[in-house]
Amino acid sequence: MSKKIHFKLITHEKIVFENDVDEIYCKGLEGDFGILPDHTPFMSALKIGVTKVVTEGKAEYFATVGGVFQVSDNNAVLLTEEAENGKDIDLTVAKAEKEKLEARNGNPDNQKDIDKQNKAIAIALAKFKAAMNETN
Repeated sequence: MSKKIHFKLITHEKIVFENDVDEIYCKGLEGDFGILPDHTPFMSALKIGVTKVVTEGKAEYFATVGGVFQVSDNNAVLLTEEAENGKDIDLTVAKAEKEKLEARNGNPDNQKDIDKQNKAIAIALAKFKAAMNETN
């Protein structure tokens, strides 16, 4: 049996995913990264994006809202504000939400409104990408 990474994807409310996996790919603040078994201890803050997990050649995609990722001794944990499995996301709804937010991204009154709009768009885009990858 080949080595695996025990991976937990956790929000404030629940464990979204827990399993032994072969590969993990995340969107870090300093760029995208991948983790394989026996990776050196590593920690990274995350951007809003898609986390990809590969087990036995099958990929699963999760929309994740920032957080922190840590791996050591083939145990990895991703703590995030929000996470949703791409297979649980309705692609049509995700696309409509993304398009609605992009269309509304007009002239906000202040920087706080701009930041809120950009975060909402990034979350909608991550959900759309996670759902899109699950349908392919």
